[in-house]
Formats: sequence, structure tokens, C-alpha cells
Amino acid sequence: MKLIFLGPPGAGKGTQAAGVSAHLGVPHISTGDMFRSAIKNQTPTGIEAKKYLDAGELVPDSVTIAMVRERLSMDDCRNGYLLDGFPRTVDQAIALDSISAPDAVVDIDVPDERLLSRLTGRRICGKCQGTFHISKLADERTCPVCGGEVYQRNDDKPETIATRLKAYHEQTEPLIGYYKGLGKLRRVNGDNQLEDVFKAILATLE
Repeated sequence: MKLIFLGPPGAGKGTQAAGVSAHLGVPHISTGDMFRSAIKNQTPTGIEAKKYLDAGELVPDSVTIAMVRERLSMDDCRNGYLLDGFPRTVDQAIALDSISAPDAVVDIDVPDERLLSRLTGRRICGKCQGTFHISKLADERTCPVCGGEVYQRNDDKPETIATRLKAYHEQTEPLIGYYKGLGKLRRVNGDNQLEDVFKAILATLE
């Protein structure tokens, strides 16, 4: 099965994608991991992407699409894939259709106010790199696992999250309409417990 996961920052795409890909036996391909792997392995597209990244520039669509084409041609994608973080725009979606069109697109829907609560409350341990939510911490400054000091990433500050959500609504949300028009969209309520969201995703894919 060939799948795409959509959803705003903090919707839990990565967590759910890892579980669903293992259940279905298809690789979970996140854009970030794909870039890092291509650059590390010095593939032609990885070398090209690194030039832009080293210059502090955005990697153009043509390079990103070529990288996706390269990744989806690998043996582990013969029985399908689960893409997380691509496509981000309708133009990228149209390009993907010409490479390997998805069978279904899962949109994990979470209200913005819930996302703000989730992300602004996230803390990272500087010692063991564990991730926690302040609502679960007895001491907001101390890691419950190793005792290290926890901190808030710049990405998780309210003003940064507001910018990320605005970019998502403007650039990526049009994909919902695109895939709905193709009859491939499956919407799931992501404002639930992880296990319930996972079950809902599998149910809608059946």
C-alpha cells in the first residue's frame, strides 16, 4: 500500500507513521530522514541538496522531487511506502502522481488550540534527549528518567509555532482539497489518545 500522512506540526504524524508502517510492512519515509540519508550516502541528489543547504538556501522542488524519485525506486518500496513530510504543496503532489501515485492519504486533524498546548508544553532533556510534556512532569526543570535539566526548544515557543501553523495552512492545507477531489482522502481525529488514533487510521484504511 502506498500512503501519505498529512497533518499540522504536533499532530503526531511521525509517531503514527512509525506504527502504521510497521503494521503494514512498508517503509516509513520522512523528508528529513530522506535528506540526511541522501547527503550521508552522497547520492547525486544528496550532493545537489547539500549545495543549497550549505548556502543557507531552500532546496528547490526539482531536487526534492528527484530525491523522492530516487528513494521510491529502492527495493524496500516495492510493496509500497508511507510518506511523511512530502508532498508539501499541490505541485509536489502532482509530481508524485507521475512517479508513484498514492493509494490513500490520511489527514490527522487536530485543532490549532490543541496543537499550541501540545507543542508549547513539550520539553527536551539536554542529557538523555528524552521528550516530555510539562503536564506529565513533577518538576518542570528536571528529567524524570536521568535527572538532567529539561529545556524548551526554540521551535516549541508560541511565536514560532504560530508561524509554523500559518505556513502549514497556507502551503500544505490545499493538499487536503486536492486529494479529496481524487477520492483518496481519509480524515482521522487526531485529538485522542495515541492508541485510539492508531486504531482509527487502520480502520479507515481497511
